[in-house]
Amino acid sequence: QVQLVESGGGLVQAGGSLRLSCTASGGTFNTYAMGWFRQAPGKEREFVAAIGGSSLTYYADSVKDRFTISRDNAKNMVYMQMTSLLPEDTAVYYCAADRVRARLTALHTAGYWGQGTQVTVSS
Repeated sequence: QVQLVESGGGLVQAGGSLRLSCTASGGTFNTYAMGWFRQAPGKEREFVAAIGGSSLTYYADSVKDRFTISRDNAKNMVYMQMTSLLPEDTAVYYCAADRVRARLTALHTAGYWGQGTQVTVSS
């Protein structure tokens, strides 16, 4: 059983930056693909980014060139550096993990989820 805990959310002005972190425990971290999803009020959850065990990365078009996902297998952590933030990036951001990368990147689902961290971008 994998447990995921996010941190790093907050309030930032448009154009600013934030770094989200996710700490994983309870599994063999480097065997899992890791991802970030987000859900804005009144909207469905959407895929944001993912990183495989080999560190190949995948991004939603809406965040490509602005967000960077990375992982540190020695620390069981995954990060997402968010730059040039827009008000439409406001959402609860969830860390996710799955043994099958395609479940994150193609099916937009995951076996394990964190509790979420709020990101608010003011205009």
